[in-house]
Amino acid sequence: MVDDTDMRHLRRAVALAAEALEAGDEPFGSLLVDRNGAVLFEDRNRVAGGDRTRHPEFAIARWSTTRLTPAERSAATVYTSGEHCPMCSAAHGWAGLGRIVYASSSAQLAAWLEEWDVPPAPVRALPVNEIVPGVAVDGPVDPLAAEVRGLQARFHGRR
Repeated sequence: MVDDTDMRHLRRAVALAAEALEAGDEPFGSLLVDRNGAVLFEDRNRVAGGDRTRHPEFAIARWSTTRLTPAERSAATVYTSGEHCPMCSAAHGWAGLGRIVYASSSAQLAAWLEEWDVPPAPVRALPVNEIVPGVAVDGPVDPLAAEVRGLQARFHGRR
């Protein structure tokens, strides 16, 4: 169940995705929030420089392992504009992070890319729970998924 607090953090994730797009990068943004609602870390996609692993969810996993205890990681929530890719899902699982809330799903992104005749990614889109069974996941969130679709459309030269 996505509540008002979740929506506030998801809106920030989508704003970070918009920042990525404005910087010439793929539009993805994510943040890590502790059990009390404090934002601990946030980032946006940074793959335009050539390192295709510079996803914000991966950065969150790496950051959390050096700054949070296992209990703090498992109690934290990752909010993200798009559902984790398999690489980021695995990093999330290995880091022992808690709940994930996303605005748009991997399946939605794959369908949009197919609709726009964009070649598929080199890594198959899979739901987070196929990579990290048991992690709590909420999403997609329809009003924000439409906004993410618009950002993706702009990035891929579609309207």
